[in-house]
Amino acid sequence: MRQEQDFLGIKTIPPDAYWGVHTARAVENFPITGQSVSRMPQLVRAFAFVKKAAAQANLQMGAIDATQADAISKACDDLIAGQLHEQFVVDVIQGGAGTSTNMNANEVIANRALEHLGLEKGRYDVIHPNDHVNASQSTNDAYPTAVKIATYFGIQDLLAALAALRSAFETKAQEFAPILKIGRTQLQDAVPMTLGQEFTAFAAMIADDEKRLRESAYLMAEVNMGGTAIGTGINAPVGYADAVVAALAKISGVPVVKAGDLIAATSDTGGFVDISGILKRIASKLSKISNDLRLLSSGPQAGVGDIKLPARQAGSSIMPGKVNPVIPEVMNQVCFEVIGNDVAITMASEAGQLQLNAFEPLMAWALHQSLSHLSRACHTLQVNCVEGIVANTSLLDERIAESVTLVTALNPLIGYEKSASIAKTAIASGKRIAIVAQELGIMSEADMQKLLVADKLTTPGALNAV
Repeated sequence: MRQEQDFLGIKTIPPDAYWGVHTARAVENFPITGQSVSRMPQLVRAFAFVKKAAAQANLQMGAIDATQADAISKACDDLIAGQLHEQFVVDVIQGGAGTSTNMNANEVIANRALEHLGLEKGRYDVIHPNDHVNASQSTNDAYPTAVKIATYFGIQDLLAALAALRSAFETKAQEFAPILKIGRTQLQDAVPMTLGQEFTAFAAMIADDEKRLRESAYLMAEVNMGGTAIGTGINAPVGYADAVVAALAKISGVPVVKAGDLIAATSDTGGFVDISGILKRIASKLSKISNDLRLLSSGPQAGVGDIKLPARQAGSSIMPGKVNPVIPEVMNQVCFEVIGNDVAITMASEAGQLQLNAFEPLMAWALHQSLSHLSRACHTLQVNCVEGIVANTSLLDERIAESVTLVTALNPLIGYEKSASIAKTAIASGKRIAIVAQELGIMSEADMQKLLVADKLTTPGALNAV
């Protein structure tokens, strides 16, 4: 065991721990969710990028020496590579505006840097968590900058997952292009369309969200790094802010820029609200698509049954042979979570006071959950559902042949009144509309059958050209 001291007193630290006294107090103070910051690997990596950039800028400014900067940079590289993430032990929900997470990072990096120098943990006279790893910084610029970089990474992951899901719908849309079906409005039969058109619409909805999300990512690239405590840059050397942002952009690959007003950027969390709002929009649309997939596949005998979803697992502990739409259902639930997270992020942003928002840890955790869970849900919907969907062609053909809604397409040819007469008679008699049209002397059955094809029933103006 080793002992570490802060201004509150002495704490005993396990010998294999890379964290120190500040982290130990945070673990005691915030036993909230049971989820540690290690569950957010993108945030740990982001902190490593921030601290490495700070070390390089501090070396340039003369705030630390070359030996310290090199050791700190090597420790940060270890975190970037995925090492020591388990040492980030503070709870994701914490008081102090992220100070506990920042100090957890400072202590882990300092002790790992000491190892790189061949020294034992706790030799803070050589590399100190505050004086060296945190030089020219405050939690109030390092933490939100790390959260923004982590969110930027999460956005890229979600964009990739959305693109793959969209591609799966596009592939199915091509496969289903010639398959005619009855569209529905308000759960009632409407007019003809193709199953391909329906799946093309799903793909288009996702493509629109991809565009919105891609455009919004720039909000996470404007950072307050260099502003230190409240944006005035106190304790940072002249020129440090520009140097650290330039280093951060180069190291992380994220096109970060310094905010125009560092004081405003330190207290304003509107960017997180904006991103969350877009995630809510994505969630509401993905949930709607999942609702449609569940409805379209309902059955297999007493439901809609237009499509068949791949059977993924047994659906009941009591009903043999039952298979449920479990993949769209899990997407629904993730979407509900994202919408709830948006409310939490909105309230946390609104609750900020004066020169700092103390509730950024909740925003960071909620954004992480929304981004990571949506990405995973998109992947499972793509791989375990959409790619295996098949059309129930025999049922769709039967419905097309029997549906009285097809008379809507005849309005341009025979007028509304004659179309309504065909529909009314067909419903009353149970006969097919082609037979009814011939019996009423409106159109021969053969001519009617020639019209009941996808390109004439689903293309604007096609029937007018007949």
